[in-house]
Amino acid sequence: MSAQESCLSLTKYLLFVFNLFFFVLGGLIFCFGIWILIDKTSFVSFVGLSFAPLQIWSKILAISGILTMGLALMGCVGALKELRCLLGLYFGLLLLLFATQITLGILISTQRVRLERKVKDLVQETIQNYHTHPEETAAEESWDYVQFQLRCCGWQSPQDWFQVLVLRSNDSELHRVPCSCYNSSAANDSATFEKIFPQLSRLGPLARPRHNTDLCAVSAKSHIYPEGCGKNLQKWLQNNLISIVGICLGVGLLELGFMTLSIFLCRNLDRVSDQLARYR
Repeated sequence: MSAQESCLSLTKYLLFVFNLFFFVLGGLIFCFGIWILIDKTSFVSFVGLSFAPLQIWSKILAISGILTMGLALMGCVGALKELRCLLGLYFGLLLLLFATQITLGILISTQRVRLERKVKDLVQETIQNYHTHPEETAAEESWDYVQFQLRCCGWQSPQDWFQVLVLRSNDSELHRVPCSCYNSSAANDSATFEKIFPQLSRLGPLARPRHNTDLCAVSAKSHIYPEGCGKNLQKWLQNNLISIVGICLGVGLLELGFMTLSIFLCRNLDRVSDQLARYR
């Protein structure tokens, strides 16, 4: 076996093994998404989210798993069977994915101010329409979860909630905020989960989507988070910027590596076949 044939064989099996790994990873992602979708109750109780946002994330995970499996299977079969058409399609899809990621990265970096304004407007609209439409609670529940996890209240400050009609009390001087703003650690309150998500403790194992009657609010004079989530989100992004950039660079380098292996294998298959035909 010549050096070129050995190099080609090594490339083929490297591409096969790497894509086999990502095929298994895609299968796990798909199964995890389906598991969340089927076993809703345990995940609702665990993360504190109700069904609407949980269903969205489970479907995203399932679709991502299917796409990863499909692309990896294409690479596996193309490399193992030495099919130039599949290898070419595999390279084209990876190139398209890589170009899309680069485009998104450029758009995010150049349009950062506009994106921040867009997110701010979306959050403030969600706050102003809080519990106005009982059938559309996905955005509200997601924002409640953000406040609970990031330990913040409102976008700029808790005052963002003071003009929300559904939270107003009979006493004009008594302002109320959602229970996701409640700082249980400052109040030494161990019943945090039941206080913030009372619908789950009431419904128990047969939990179902919450409705407008499940509104939970506390007085703004009680123990609530004083900072707005806008600053906390910026802090989180700054603290995790290196990790985010590292993950993006790692994914990009993997894609470049796979593209290089696939195009090298695709271009050299004919040459090796021609050489073998001459020796016969």
